[in-house]
Amino acid sequence: MKPIAIFRHSPGEGPGYFATFLDRQSLPWRLFKVDEGAYPPSSTEEFSGLCFMGGPMSVNDDLPWIPSALELIRTADARGIPVIGHCLGGQLMAKAFGGTVGRNPVKEIGWGEVAATGAADAAGWLDHTTRFEAFHWHGETFTIPAGATRILGSTHCANQAFLRGPHLAMQCHVEMTPTMIESWCRHWADEGVPASASVQTPEQIQDGMEARIAAMRVVADRLYTRWCAGLKG
Repeated sequence: MKPIAIFRHSPGEGPGYFATFLDRQSLPWRLFKVDEGAYPPSSTEEFSGLCFMGGPMSVNDDLPWIPSALELIRTADARGIPVIGHCLGGQLMAKAFGGTVGRNPVKEIGWGEVAATGAADAAGWLDHTTRFEAFHWHGETFTIPAGATRILGSTHCANQAFLRGPHLAMQCHVEMTPTMIESWCRHWADEGVPASASVQTPEQIQDGMEARIAAMRVVADRLYTRWCAGLKG
C-alpha cells in the first residue's frame, strides 16, 4: 500500500486521531510539515490518498503553498485518488473544486451538534447517524462546489461537510485529541470574541472532554473507514 500524504499547516494542528486510526489499520502515512517549509508535491503518484489538516490561515491568503495544494487536490480528483480535509483542509478542497470560502456569520468555537442532511449519498458514510457533537474552531466556511453533496450542517454553520466522489471535506474537527484541545484552549483569548451561543469558554470546552471525544470518535471511525475504502493501492 502506498502511503497517505498528510499535510500539516500549523504545528498545533497535526493529524491527531486520524493518524491513530491509520496506525490501527496498519495503513502507512507520510507527514508534510507545510508550516516548516515542506511544499505539497507536484504529483500524486506516490500516494494512495491525500489528507489536509486545519490551520489558522485563510485559503484566500497569498501564501506560496496554497496554489500547489489546490492543484494537487485537482490532480488527485482526476486520478480518482481520495482526498479528505479537516476545517482548513475542507476549505482548500472546496476552493479547488470551484467553490468559495468566506466569513461565516459567527465564529464557531467549542463543542456543537451537527446534523445529517439526509442525502442519499451519505448512507455509506454515516450509517444511521443523524446527529452528533463535533468540535469546531473556525471563522470562515465554504460553499458546496458543483458536483458535491452536502451531508452535514449545524445551527451556526450550514455547510459542515460535503462528499464529491471518493472525497470528504469537513468544516468540523473530528480528529481532535485531548492534547490538541488543551493546546488550542491556551490561545482562546487570541480569537478576540466573547463567549456566546457559538463560542464556548475554555472551561466549557474542557468540561466532560474525554467522554465527548470518545463519542465523536464513533462517528470519526465510520467516516475514516469509508474514506479509506477508496484508497488507491
